[in-house]
Amino acid sequence: MSVKSVKRRLVDGVRLMRLDKPIGIFLLLWPLLWALWIASRGRPDLRILAIFLAGTVVMRSAGCIINDFADRDIDPHVKRTRDRPLAARRLSPQEALGLFAALIGLALWFVTRLDALTVRYAFVGAALTVSYPLMKRFFPLPQLYLGAAFGWAIPMAFMATLGHVPRVGWTLFLVAVLWAGVYDTIYAMVDRDDDLKLEVKSSAILFGDMDRLLIGAMQAMVLLGLVSAGHLVGCGSPYYAGIAVGAALFAYQQWLIRGRERNACFRAFLNNNLFGLAVFAGVALDYFMRPS
Repeated sequence: MSVKSVKRRLVDGVRLMRLDKPIGIFLLLWPLLWALWIASRGRPDLRILAIFLAGTVVMRSAGCIINDFADRDIDPHVKRTRDRPLAARRLSPQEALGLFAALIGLALWFVTRLDALTVRYAFVGAALTVSYPLMKRFFPLPQLYLGAAFGWAIPMAFMATLGHVPRVGWTLFLVAVLWAGVYDTIYAMVDRDDDLKLEVKSSAILFGDMDRLLIGAMQAMVLLGLVSAGHLVGCGSPYYAGIAVGAALFAYQQWLIRGRERNACFRAFLNNNLFGLAVFAGVALDYFMRPS
């Protein structure tokens, strides 16, 4: 095998893991960071933080691989996904599964650095991640199932830090599920025409012409959930300022998707990275300004 061929396969491996598109990593990381900062009262254990950061990247990469493996005969018929390595047949299913197994093994090694109860929670998260691609075949709201998979790091973070998951942890988990419902429904609006032809389930299809209204309802519930979480742990004005910025970003997303145009919907999806950052900035600043 030539050097050029090896280089091409490495590039395709990176693309298969979506490391060239880090937006998914950020959308996973923000709720995790909210949880770690709140659970530790602004002083996360550096070892736990490093394990969760590395585990998030690895599990997101593994999730992308198993998603593309499940969709390898669907993606060639969708404009946005037809050039993915498995869809374009540049990598084989066997190569994808081999890389997936290696990543799962690495994730398992990371999680075993934590306590036994957190390890048990990790198996639930892994099951959610692996089973997500199947949801698009029959579950009309796979975006919420994705939210459960993405948000499961929150109870894990509280368990690793406190040894239990308090009410604020489950509140943040529900927030993460609903937030994923927001941004992944916007993302699904990009593929709605293709998904209808292929009979793939999505919230964008289920919501129909009520999509903007129902996305707005989920956005409102996310904001209310964050206010409730802040009340539970006694957050102050910096935290609520972060939520106010997040509310403005949600309003901007509604403006972007007003015409349901593909590129504008994709920009609205990407804008959720700023929402996660705004909320985290509020959390971090709030705890930083508290007396020691």
